[in-house]
Amino acid sequence: MNDDLGGHSERTAIRRNTAGARYDRQTIYAILDEARFCHIGFVLDGAPVVLPTIHDRVGDVLYVHGSRSNRMLRCMTEPPGACVTATLFDGLVLARSVFNHTMNYRSVTVFGHPSVVADPAEKLEALHHLTEHVLAGRGAEARAPSERELTLTTVLAMPIEEASAKVDTGPPEDDADDLALGVWAGVVPNTMVWGEPVADTQGVGPAAARAAAVLPPSVRRLLGR
Repeated sequence: MNDDLGGHSERTAIRRNTAGARYDRQTIYAILDEARFCHIGFVLDGAPVVLPTIHDRVGDVLYVHGSRSNRMLRCMTEPPGACVTATLFDGLVLARSVFNHTMNYRSVTVFGHPSVVADPAEKLEALHHLTEHVLAGRGAEARAPSERELTLTTVLAMPIEEASAKVDTGPPEDDADDLALGVWAGVVPNTMVWGEPVADTQGVGPAAARAAAVLPPSVRRLLGR
């Protein structure tokens, strides 16, 4: 299998600040897997549209889902295909000059031609993977989709045809003449921190009350407890 997903493609080749360009599967897939949501670009009535949604990767395929009346999903299956991007923000890079300020980040751009998942078993498995991508272990804790819910849901499979990643890291790159300025410069790292869970107390009956009082294993793992 060719590990280069787009280094020679006109659509995915990175032409500015090429030091951070990555085209290998390992880097691209790691970013897609860490990002909990993505943005999808598609063409609607001849105009470009970009919307956020949840995604999941299984092998060389991205899965997304939504209501069967979702215009985004319908447009994604049309001939132009779709563009999926995901970004992980890692920190502010504050330079001594405004011009040299930037951010540390990891981003991915993927192109492909999605199709509707018609097989019920693949559809259910894809939805399970999507749930696990959002929160590992949650699929075993919550009720599985009913037949009616599956009927009302469209799942698309998008083979990753071309892709590229951009990885920007490191300290500010100030001009030599600016190094003597009395201006603080450096990196302010950014990390995701989960807050204290707030239980939904709408449930009725003893079982619901007990469930509201005890965090499930998936949430405990997320919080490191």
